[in-house]
Formats: sequence, C-alpha cells, structure tokens
Amino acid sequence: MIETGEILQTMRMIQEENFDIRTITLGINLLDCSYPDGAVCARRVYDKICRVARDLVRTGEEIEREFSIPIVNKRISVTPVSLICQGDPRPIAQALDKAAKEMGVNFLGGYSAQMQKGATAADERLLVHLSCGDASFDILGLSADDFPELPEVDDEYSVCIEQKVLKAMIGETSFAVSTNESRPVHTGSLFEIGENGLTVVSVDGFRLAYRRETMEKSAGAFTFITPGTALNEVKNICGDTEDPVSITLGRRHILFEIGSTELICRRLEGEFLDYKNAIPRKNPISLTVDTKTMIESLERVSVVISEKLKSPVRCLFSQNKVTFSAKTASGEAKDICKIEGDGRELEIGFNNRYLTEALRYAPADTVKLELNSGISPAIVVPVDGGESFLYMVLPVRLKA
Repeated sequence: MIETGEILQTMRMIQEENFDIRTITLGINLLDCSYPDGAVCARRVYDKICRVARDLVRTGEEIEREFSIPIVNKRISVTPVSLICQGDPRPIAQALDKAAKEMGVNFLGGYSAQMQKGATAADERLLVHLSCGDASFDILGLSADDFPELPEVDDEYSVCIEQKVLKAMIGETSFAVSTNESRPVHTGSLFEIGENGLTVVSVDGFRLAYRRETMEKSAGAFTFITPGTALNEVKNICGDTEDPVSITLGRRHILFEIGSTELICRRLEGEFLDYKNAIPRKNPISLTVDTKTMIESLERVSVVISEKLKSPVRCLFSQNKVTFSAKTASGEAKDICKIEGDGRELEIGFNNRYLTEALRYAPADTVKLELNSGISPAIVVPVDGGESFLYMVLPVRLKA
C-alpha cells in the first residue's frame, strides 16, 4: 500500500525537482515477419508495428494526466533487422520510418542493433575474419552489389607529368584552397594546361598560391577545377619519383592514373577567380628575403597571438630591415628581421599565419617580396624574376 508520505514526496519531486519519466518503451518481436521477399517482409513489419503500437502514445498521455508526471519520450524497440532480413534491408528501413511517423513515437530502435546470439545465413556469407597474433575479429561486411559503380571518364583531353613534380605543385598550393562552402568553386584548385606547361592556382579570398611547371608534351590547351580533398589524396599517392601521372579530363570527372592506382573525382563547375587581373605586378618596393629567417621572426612575434586572441602582425619595412610587432591581451611582442632593400618606412598589417605559410611553401630559400602601399597585397615571387611560383597575401587594416 502506498503511504501518504510517499505521495507527498513524489509531488514535491515533481514541483521542485522537475521529476519526470524519461521514457516508456514498447518492445515488439518481429521474428514472425521474416520473409525472403524484401517488400513482403517490409509490409509485414509495418503492419505489425502499427497494430501492436497503435495505443502507445495515447496510453502514455493517459499516464501523464492520471499521475501528473510528464513523459519525455515514447519509444518502440524492435527485433534487430539483421535477424529477419534475407535480402535488401532498405525496404524494411523505410517501413520502420513510416511506422514511427504514423505512430507518433519519438524513437524507433533496433534497425542497427548488434547481434548477441549468432548471425543469419545471409550475414554469414558476408562475414570477414581477421587475425593478427593473439587478436582476431569477425566483421560483418556489405554486399559487393551495393558498392557504387565507378563513373566512366571520357578521354577528351589528357596530359602526363612526373609524380614528384605534381606532388610538389599540389603541396605548395593546396594550403590556400578555400574551406568556405558558399563559393564551392574555390574549394578546389584551378589547373591550366597549355603549350607552355601546367599551372595550378588556389585561392581562398585572403591569399593566392600559384605554381607553374613546363612540360614536354601537351594534348592541347584546357582547364579544369579539381576538389582540394581529391588533390590531397593524389599528393599522398604520388611518390618522389620521375614516373608519370596521367591526368584525363572528362565531361564531369577527372581521372588520375598513378602507377597501378586510379583516382576519379568530380569536376567543380563555376567561374574561378580571374587571378591574372587580380595580381598587381607594378609594385615600387622590392625586397629580398631569406624565407627561413623571416618565418622564424614571425613565429616569435606570433607567440602572443591565438585563435581566441587574434591580432594582425604590424610590419614596418625600413632600410635593410623589417620590424614585426603584435599586441594582444596576452602581451606584446616585437622582433627585427634583416632583409635586403629599402622598405621606404612602409607600415602594413598581415595575418601572421597567412604570411608565414606563403613564405614556408615557396619553393626557394630566398624570395623577392613586392609591396606597394598599406592597403595593397604582398607578392612573393622568385628572385630571378621567373614565373615558377607566386604567392599573394592580402593585408589587414591596422588600427591607428
């Protein structure tokens, strides 16, 4: 018999401690719904759930009203589908989803439940046994019929380039690929192939990376945009060898053939930045910079900068030196880096990481840094005036 004190205690828990019943769960055995035909099995599952669980939500609401205790979730738990499915499980999944919506429950579990007492005959055919030393595993695989077919790539254009060259070009430009999905076309790198060679360009709205290499043969002039994620995989597959990489351009896909490995990715569609007109080249200030020395100087100043405490690096370019400084709530840092040339006392701000990466990925120990004004981008190019690489970093407006 329930005592008065227990009733009062329950009422106090409801009013003062927000006591509730988290979940009521109805278990349904679906073993009798098994059938070789997936559609028939799915229909049996749907009919049984709707028949057995039709009063679940209403009963839960009656309990709430009678005892004044809120019930947060009404759930259904069913037999693991792996025990009743003899073919394609997707129709059963659709039947479960439809039944859950019609019954008005918050959750229907059991579709992906792990088996505790054996496997079906269909599962045993897909069981993979792995062993290594004293460890062994039995892993349930998927049918090979469910694996998507690889797209066919039309051989419209193709070109070959050495693995080590392509690997270097991707590694020296992919850091500038955008991660902003609002401009999908910039989440990849632009490839331009012509008589003069291969050009790879990446841009993210704050910086630009450009690499160019000559090639002996070309099947004509063509351009395409490759997703940055796919290029990272290509870079990982390529070795530091002179073996060729074949790049084949199709209407919608791109095929990379690297030895015995093939990688197929989709082409990114859209209008890429007109980088040739975006890069200012008539810059009055030209400085010669040792990349390692300047990177170390920037890293010392960046000690006071973090993701939470962001601040641009203030750069004051003078005769044969540049003074870097940064100030945040963590403190203030200042460092002087030796350079060659007259900076004309130009003061300009940069994102520390963007400027550092432009110098780090430049394939040269010494580079030329071109500047114009405090609101114009910095350009990093080869000292000899060549066009094998170019990096552009936009400035950050400094506070007075």
